[in-house]
Amino acid sequence: MNISAAEEESAQEIHIPADIDWEMLDKSKFFFLGAALFSGVSATLYPVVLVKTRQQVAQVQLSGIGTAFSIVKHGGFQGLYRGFGTSLMGTIPARALYMAALEVTKSHVGSTTVKLGFPEPTAAAIANAVAGLTAAMVAQLVWTPIDVVSQRLMVQSSSSQCRYVNGIDAFRKIVNSHGPKGLYRGFGISILTYAPSNAVWWASYSVAQRFVWGGIGCYLKGGGDETIRPDSKTVMAVQGASAAMAGGISALITMPLDTIKTRLQVLDGEQNRLRGPTIGQTVRNLVKEGGWLACYRGLGPRWASMSISATTMITTYEFLKRLSAKNQEGLL
Repeated sequence: MNISAAEEESAQEIHIPADIDWEMLDKSKFFFLGAALFSGVSATLYPVVLVKTRQQVAQVQLSGIGTAFSIVKHGGFQGLYRGFGTSLMGTIPARALYMAALEVTKSHVGSTTVKLGFPEPTAAAIANAVAGLTAAMVAQLVWTPIDVVSQRLMVQSSSSQCRYVNGIDAFRKIVNSHGPKGLYRGFGISILTYAPSNAVWWASYSVAQRFVWGGIGCYLKGGGDETIRPDSKTVMAVQGASAAMAGGISALITMPLDTIKTRLQVLDGEQNRLRGPTIGQTVRNLVKEGGWLACYRGLGPRWASMSISATTMITTYEFLKRLSAKNQEGLL
């Protein structure tokens, strides 16, 4: 899908760099560089995710800053990276699955919708939404067990559960206590949380880019007919701004589901330890603890995390695609 083609009527004076589809990528370079780049992104954002998770499972509401200070006070700065090794080892294959499913689906759905007669902006939004939905569902096969283990490690110093030495120890104890299905606790609600969220995010990102580029076109339009070629910094700024807007909206919409998911994956339940709490029990406990607003505990860190990670992720991802393109000259 070529975003520049979608802008021909509304902003012809701006030459937007072509999008890079699956067939244009050097796959080995794409996955190798992707693992390295996204590992760095994960390391940067992990403390915010840990703070958000602690807030969600706490029975009393604390501010994000207060939670962070408490973690550092009791565990030092390394406490902000509790469970990071486990998370990283799972994130690499999960991210690879996500990127492959995203690009393959987007390429095929995009070309199909254009052939069906949809205008290219509409086809791009549909392709992005379907690709985001598909990628999230595929990646959850790996992400859910990693979430369960890493989140247990994140909160163990503040909960009444047994202690875990490391990710392997947590994995073994969860399987011994609950069987393999214990690793997929919250899988259904993870799909309900991340699949629609990804669909909304990728569709919103596609629409936001066109909106922003259209605004820039109107702003820069002068009396002449010359073609304006935005530099790489401008392209990156537009991508980052569009990603931040889409990330903030997704965080707000899916926050209650994320809180319930985290509770299901982390808490064993006091009265029903073998099966764990149900979704209904989890919601009732949350409401009992702090009313319906309890479902939004950790919204600040999650909003910040999703907005920052969306901006970082998309600029890193677009940069990765350009680095991995087979024909660098053809991108200009």
